[in-house]
Amino acid sequence: MIYRPDSDYSMTSRGRDTKPHVGIFGRRNVGKSSLINALVGQDIAIVSEIAGTTTDPVKKSIEIHGIGPLIFIDTAGIDDTGDLGRLRIRKSMATLKLIDLAILVLSDNRFDSYEAELAQEFSKLEIPYVLVHNKNDLMPLADDFRKEVRTRTGKEIKGYSALRPEEYNPGLLTVLKEAMPPSALKSRGLIGDLVSPGDIILLVTPIDIEAPEGRMILPQVQVIRDTLDNDCTAIILKENEIESFLGKTGIKPRLVVTDSQAFGKVNAAIPRDIPLTGFSIVLARQKGDFEEYLKGTPKIGELKDGDRILLLESCTHNIACDDIGRFKIPGWLTNFTGKKLEFDNVAGLDAIPRPIEEYALVIQCGGCMVTHRQLTNRLREPKKHNIPITNYGMAIAWMHGIFSRATEPFTGKVRKTGDLL
Repeated sequence: MIYRPDSDYSMTSRGRDTKPHVGIFGRRNVGKSSLINALVGQDIAIVSEIAGTTTDPVKKSIEIHGIGPLIFIDTAGIDDTGDLGRLRIRKSMATLKLIDLAILVLSDNRFDSYEAELAQEFSKLEIPYVLVHNKNDLMPLADDFRKEVRTRTGKEIKGYSALRPEEYNPGLLTVLKEAMPPSALKSRGLIGDLVSPGDIILLVTPIDIEAPEGRMILPQVQVIRDTLDNDCTAIILKENEIESFLGKTGIKPRLVVTDSQAFGKVNAAIPRDIPLTGFSIVLARQKGDFEEYLKGTPKIGELKDGDRILLLESCTHNIACDDIGRFKIPGWLTNFTGKKLEFDNVAGLDAIPRPIEEYALVIQCGGCMVTHRQLTNRLREPKKHNIPITNYGMAIAWMHGIFSRATEPFTGKVRKTGDLL
């Protein structure tokens, strides 16, 4: 097992926070932080006999042999007290929207209302979870308690001692690996099912004010890596170099992927018989609810005066004067529909400012910095209330008249609307 500090990560195809997230929950002083330290083999979480040492959810990025890179989230005790304690519990419960797997830590053969309510919440949110009886060296797991927990939860409880990790770790790691959702361990590829080894993939990457200094944005990096993983050749250029490149080389790419903001120029420059899509649309299929996006995008044409649009960004960043979520998309929507629309922007996993029923449309970013589950949880309420959902790239494609062409590589269908051939 290798401990990797949170600030140390490589721009792999999974990205930083797209690693599976495992939340550690339980009462104060059941040994949640000790369990993390024992699993990792290093003192990365503060341990104390004083109840309530862990006050805020803290992420610990590690790599476990046989499972891969994970992010453990160490949370405050669910039995914390006082006004400050209630705030800590609220923060701990908010992490449920982030995790792929939960570990509910118990000790002293105790399973009461705190544990029962947490288990019910895991089941309600469809979060797989593992029960661990810690401090087994002080009070061993009793057979009658094991049966009681099995009756109440339908799950087996695993005995553990953070003081004897060499004895307990192998069994617990096996349980964690078996409980982890397959989708969390292995993300769906980006373009692998569209290409064959040896194909040439053309990636159009505009360099504008929003491009990070000296770097590429994460979706571009992820597609480059996926291209290499599928034994293809990636050619990267700006939108104003396309015609010169195609004319001089005679190369016919198997696929063109572009930044959504350049759809208009790229659509005009790329022959119609070459498949074209966008980085955000590629991510939409990997992480979002692609079918829901396909259904929701045409609703742009039905917007009315006074409708309110919710734009969801899954990361936080400095806002530029031509920020795509705060300025460009609202401007394009207003011009495209000719309607007086209202817009709300929410970054990261911040709370949505209004009841979800007040929105006529939700537009989600590509989600390069979050996991599939985090994105699914974010869109759960709009779907529950039948509010149309789309994605940055798909909405831009619709407004530029190339929705069909941009989604055709994944659907094989050409629609009669939203497409200029």
